[in-house]
Amino acid sequence: MSLLLTGIGELTTNTDELGSRTDAALVIDGTHVAWVGPASAAPAADSAVDLEGRAVLPGWVDSHTHLVFAGDRTAEFGARMAGEPYRAGGIAVTVGATRAASDDELAEVLRRHVAEAVSQGTTYIETKTGYGLDVPNELRSARLAGQYADEVTFLGAHLVPPGVDADSYVDLVCGEMMDAVAPHVSWVDVFCETGAFDASESRAVLMAGAKHGLGLRVHGNQLDYGPGVRLAVELGAASVDHCTYLTKSDVDDLASSETVATLLPACDLSTRQPLPNAQALLNAGATVALASNCNPGSSYTTSMAFCVATAVLQMKMSVSEAVRAATWGGARALRREDEIGILKPGARADIHVLDAPSITHLAYRPGVPLTHSVYRAGQQAR
Repeated sequence: MSLLLTGIGELTTNTDELGSRTDAALVIDGTHVAWVGPASAAPAADSAVDLEGRAVLPGWVDSHTHLVFAGDRTAEFGARMAGEPYRAGGIAVTVGATRAASDDELAEVLRRHVAEAVSQGTTYIETKTGYGLDVPNELRSARLAGQYADEVTFLGAHLVPPGVDADSYVDLVCGEMMDAVAPHVSWVDVFCETGAFDASESRAVLMAGAKHGLGLRVHGNQLDYGPGVRLAVELGAASVDHCTYLTKSDVDDLASSETVATLLPACDLSTRQPLPNAQALLNAGATVALASNCNPGSSYTTSMAFCVATAVLQMKMSVSEAVRAATWGGARALRREDEIGILKPGARADIHVLDAPSITHLAYRPGVPLTHSVYRAGQQAR
């Protein structure tokens, strides 16, 4: 069954050939886009919806979340807002709660947060393990995540659990844990940061993942200048995420590589860190993505629109740059840019309709819920 969306006031396609156009129309056929063009030339379809001048853009691609968790960290957040610094060790609190939770409890958290994200225009979502930190709990996290998320990443190297020797834990992650989890995930990630894993440990984890055929991702340069970006670029990682502290050499390395710089501004606000220098990356020619980093400790939001507004209002990105980073950029970070994050014939029909005439309203009216309707793989999800 085909569906014509007509009366589009502004259509953002993220493609060079189609660009951004007004008075547009789009045809969905099954799960994919079949036609894009001017409303006056729209072909017939089995049914039609007049969007009455609303803006249409690709659905948000949230390429960095941590949705397999249990427990609450509001006390930590409150302390941080009262002046205490952010420390990655708070992860251990969530690990204890996650290990104690039932499968049904963890599944409900996943279901609820994915539904919340979709209701706000997110149509493709990655999530990570990393709150189990032992073989059985990392394995069940991966299995549960695969039931709700579009992409799953193994993050056994999130933190060394309390009371465990670091060398022994890295050996466990690279060996028995990787062997168990790898069949259920597409990616491996590592928190390459002071207080988590150093460059040598991070390299070992990533190389072990590569031997299992997994794509590489890196948490890097969040809390200070460090080796995360260099390691990600050297090993050809799809993305390095956070990028809060970058040297000029880091920026140049990213600009000359295929590694995407994924920025997580909601996290930086919540941890009271500096915001990344998005313009330095863009000016150098690096590919930039925006993601929510939804997690219970440092960025408890599923709102990609909030991330976009923050990027525009506080990081000096243009609206079109921020929207592209939150759609096509996220798709590129997942190596899916030919099928998601774009609107063209043959692409997956992931469509976000705004209750506004243009994408500019995403930053012009920050905090206002502007999602009118959402199509995910051709099915109306809102």
